[in-house]
Amino acid sequence: MNKNRHTVFLVNPAADNGATGRRWPEIANRAAAVGLTGDALLSERAGQLTELARQAAHDGAELLVAVGGDGTVNEVVNGIAGRVGVELAIIPRGTGRDFVRTYGISHRLDDALRTAVGGRTREIDLGRARFRSWQGETRESYFANIASAGMSGAIAKRANETSKALGGRASYLWATFAVFAGWRTSEIAVHADGESRRSPMHLVVVANGRYFGGGMMITPEAEPDDGVFDVLVIGNLTKGDLLLTLPKTYVGRHLPHPKAELLRSAAVEIEAEEPLPIELDGEQPGTTPVRFVVVPRALRLLVPR
Repeated sequence: MNKNRHTVFLVNPAADNGATGRRWPEIANRAAAVGLTGDALLSERAGQLTELARQAAHDGAELLVAVGGDGTVNEVVNGIAGRVGVELAIIPRGTGRDFVRTYGISHRLDDALRTAVGGRTREIDLGRARFRSWQGETRESYFANIASAGMSGAIAKRANETSKALGGRASYLWATFAVFAGWRTSEIAVHADGESRRSPMHLVVVANGRYFGGGMMITPEAEPDDGVFDVLVIGNLTKGDLLLTLPKTYVGRHLPHPKAELLRSAAVEIEAEEPLPIELDGEQPGTTPVRFVVVPRALRLLVPR
């Protein structure tokens, strides 16, 4: 049980189109009712939760409770990756909620609070990406769920620019068709576990978890603690391919597919003739070339018993 531990809430008030900030007093009261109390730190700008998480861990926090969506989780993870003695619980408040789906963490508030108080600890891998920032500099960042390069980076950007008032799935579906209509495939080179692939591709998915894009089970067999990524290489899709296959991704029945290949590797390098956007947990920090490596058991996550 996690009662009486040094707990800090890391809250993104902008999550769920601002509803998280408006509902925070209610969320805090319901957390207290089950014995989950602690200081609350609310972010005021993008990226600040990384700093707040790092400082909270430095100050002795034993349990961090992230209140927000996938972007919130990404920021917090980048503040505590590999940190000994701190655990992470999640109160899902975003529109996509893709990270928590792999672990069965409920989007229902009371259920998520029960997991934060009495869940079991699961040590999971993280991914670390080394890429080119939009300013042309070499940068590194962690991701907890799924990264990708190619069309998916542009889709995530388009979806994040919408209000997501209709929910994560509808926003990502709209963005997928909007971006696909104008997308031109690039010659992409993928190097993974001694194997190389080079051909026109729409995107490459580098997965630690199973879900992205507002509920697509894109890598149904991915295990976040097996020391390798599931690497899904997706070739030159036609409009018919997309229309036929996209619905299957929501139930994980799109594989095998003649224009997709699944590889497994602890390190992946992706290059392209022209820089392609990448995304990490739905965020878009830069472009290819990019190298991804697994960081084994770098996060202690509370999951349902």
